[in-house]
Amino acid sequence: MQAKPIFYNSPHFRNFWESGNGKELLDWAELSPDIRKFDRFSHLYYLVDEPGDAAVKETYLSMPYPEASRIIETATKQPVDKDSDLPPGVKNLFLQMQEIPEWFNQELANTGARFCMRSGVNSLIILRDFSLMGGYDYAYLNKPLIFTGILKKGAVKRLKDTLEFWIHVTRENGLQLNSEAYQLTARTRLMHSYARLQINKKRESWDVEKWGEPINFWDMIATYTGFSLVLMQGLRKLGIEISPEEEKGVFHLWKYIGYLLGIPPEYLPENRQQAVEQLYLWSSVQDKGDEDSVQLAQALLDENLVNTINRFMFQRRLLLKLHQSMNWFLLDTEINERLQIPKVRTAAIFPQLIIKVNKTVQRFYDLNDPAKYQKLVEKGHRDQMKVLSDYIKHTPARHH
Repeated sequence: MQAKPIFYNSPHFRNFWESGNGKELLDWAELSPDIRKFDRFSHLYYLVDEPGDAAVKETYLSMPYPEASRIIETATKQPVDKDSDLPPGVKNLFLQMQEIPEWFNQELANTGARFCMRSGVNSLIILRDFSLMGGYDYAYLNKPLIFTGILKKGAVKRLKDTLEFWIHVTRENGLQLNSEAYQLTARTRLMHSYARLQINKKRESWDVEKWGEPINFWDMIATYTGFSLVLMQGLRKLGIEISPEEEKGVFHLWKYIGYLLGIPPEYLPENRQQAVEQLYLWSSVQDKGDEDSVQLAQALLDENLVNTINRFMFQRRLLLKLHQSMNWFLLDTEINERLQIPKVRTAAIFPQLIIKVNKTVQRFYDLNDPAKYQKLVEKGHRDQMKVLSDYIKHTPARHH
């Protein structure tokens, strides 16, 4: 019989939602979560992407890597026909991904993409110092990273991969069939399945009852909520204005990305109320940060010192201090202390400077003027691509 999670009202959960960033989310959504909805979503903790798993079993787990890669590359780079001679599981997966759902609105998704671009480097700071670092405090969510040994592969590569994925999927019309972002999404989906199947080989060490299935749908929804809801919460803290249409667009874009990654779309949030409520219910089953969380947080901080984008060590140390000051500005004190993030003496100076700059930039570009707005979108896109290009250049290539 399948395990069933229970709503666990722990002290760290209550602190987050009663006095921390969770309270800010509830106030923003004007929401009192309904505990009775817990069972509507909790079964997702034990559901996974079976079509993705089937495709991986037929390729990477049953044929030489170059051959498997060739098949997947063919399926991502050109449309898949139902009469094609691809392995059945691979064909089934890509026919599903190619089917554009009736609910998908390209213009609304583009509104969300334009917002992600116009937020510029602010988004990259929030993704790193708020979404990613804050996510490390959910002990069970991080277990797949530990089990697959990803921690040992280094934070530079992990950051580069996250950046590459987020930047490509948040461009206008970026997810068209067989585009670079579409290919990246397909590879990410298969990577999730591959990791899950590898973890399942060590099944006896995996605590299904506590941790759910490896890379389950509920954990995935929470992760992509970090890229939508939590991203926007962090940007608001940095003085970025968000219009109702932009907000709606961001959720719509991530609903489509979630659909491409195999998550049943009826569970993906469409607005901040649904996103906050689901994050509230999901976070109740998570334990607070543990030793693994501290290791992940430390690796992310150390990335500043090992990354060669900045040539001199004094530059890297300064960058480390800036990121630590952002962590202390954005995350709850309790979480910073649990993840053992050192406090910087002048923690508020850097964030306050960013807020001033953002307010000036938004006045200068006038968000209500379509031509000026578009200029800000283009500027933000260039700034984000520059950071990505630096990361690609300074991340050592890894061969399979």
